[in-house]
Amino acid sequence: MVGAIQTSVTCTFTFEAAHRLEWHTGKCRNLHGHSYRLDVTVAGGLDANGVVIDFDILHSVVTREVIDQWDHRDLNEVLDNPTAELLAHRAWELLTMGGLPVSALRLWETPGSWVDLTVDETS
Repeated sequence: MVGAIQTSVTCTFTFEAAHRLEWHTGKCRNLHGHSYRLDVTVAGGLDANGVVIDFDILHSVVTREVIDQWDHRDLNEVLDNPTAELLAHRAWELLTMGGLPVSALRLWETPGSWVDLTVDETS
């Protein structure tokens, strides 16, 4: 027996921001910048119109709640300790408080380094 099909919709966003990690013993202790990439996924069944969520709604919520707040900012003004992991968790909080039913989130700090957050279905 095959289970119900779940569809995922993902939009990708980019923003530029700086941060410093005061506890870090290397270069990251100094103010430096990243070209961040944020992938946000909403999953579920299809509605009567054949969509999980309208791409425009997904785009507007992420832009309003995260991108407009963090783009071209010193992220130390946003979080006391703006590690990629803590930024990803904060983005998830902002998006869910903004009404978006996020099922997965990936924050890329560099082209080869990222943080993944997903809903834990076992909890």
